Amino acid sequence: MNCLRSPTTRAPKPGLTRQQCEAFTQNLRAWYRVHARVLPWRGVRDPYRTWISEIMLQQTRVNAVIDHYARFMTRFPTVVSLALAPEEEVLALWSGLGYYRRARMLHRTAKLLVEEHGGVLPSTAVELRRLPGIGAYTSAAIASIAFGEPVAVVDGNVERVLLRVTGRPETPGAAAAEFINVTAQALVPKTNAGDHNQAMMELGATVCLPRGPMCDQCPVYDECRTRGEHTTTPRTPMRSQRVRYALTTRKAEDGLAVEVLLQRRPAEASLMAGMLELPQLEHAGEADGALVLTEEPVLRVRHAIVGTNYYVEVMGVPQRRVAAKLALRADSMEWVLTSELANQPITGLTRKVLQRLRLMKSTVAVGKQEMPLLIGRGGKATTGDEA
Repeated sequence: MNCLRSPTTRAPKPGLTRQQCEAFTQNLRAWYRVHARVLPWRGVRDPYRTWISEIMLQQTRVNAVIDHYARFMTRFPTVVSLALAPEEEVLALWSGLGYYRRARMLHRTAKLLVEEHGGVLPSTAVELRRLPGIGAYTSAAIASIAFGEPVAVVDGNVERVLLRVTGRPETPGAAAAEFINVTAQALVPKTNAGDHNQAMMELGATVCLPRGPMCDQCPVYDECRTRGEHTTTPRTPMRSQRVRYALTTRKAEDGLAVEVLLQRRPAEASLMAGMLELPQLEHAGEADGALVLTEEPVLRVRHAIVGTNYYVEVMGVPQRRVAAKLALRADSMEWVLTSELANQPITGLTRKVLQRLRLMKSTVAVGKQEMPLLIGRGGKATTGDEA
């Protein structure tokens, strides 16, 4: 590793001495061997699997990724299988992870790899970064974990650990970012760089937490200058917004299956373009209360998307024409069989709602709540509706 200070240059200096670097790395490595979480993408030297997991883990909780990763890898075990799949199928398996641009870029990159790289990921961070959807963090993660390149991975967890260990204040700007990058790189060993990088991220995710760091469990406590006293910048408060959606269902033509009315988001939408969702009601559905089946929502949920907490009410609406009248948009509505929902590119919020209403299978327990599958006038089942 390189922990030397260089007085003859003006390059930023790492915030730790050689001795501190060596102690930090050794203690961190010993701790990781014992305390690392068992995750399905760890211990697998497959660049493709590392790439998929790192893209999924961007701005997403580990627990949310585990099930999605397993299903995704079962359906798309190779770059070629991913490249050949329709985009809608990729989005369907991504549903619930959010930030759907990641899935689209993943699909695009898989096609590029098959067409121009023989289906093989490049082995260096520099080459990886030239691919669509792969930035500095992801390229370093793939290169170090899958190929052993001694390059540092810097995410929010690593940055927080290094700021606390070195005692540097949390300030924005290029100089601060360069200091973090130089210090992180100084700690990377020449061998087992991937394990080191995963250990750094694990430390930040499980011990050196943003609030309430567990310093009594920290393996690098002796090397830390702040020891739990580091001041962090307050996070921007989440915005709150109340929204209502229409739930309209009917029996399919065979009289047995059930269909739910969904609406496709515009192709030019900044978020979740082209995805299917429940029709959003205009003015919270209050323009004509007589058209809404129930005064009370059939479901209330909270859902967070990109800095906003949405307080969602799902209203039972009896017919498609009524939903179209009350919705923000009347176009792009379509009936989808409930048995096909898992294969459709639906938004995470819509998936959450349909699973809790038992219109869609869920891998998570949803309690004992039951409700009729069909929404009709007066709460009675209806056998059909105009298409």
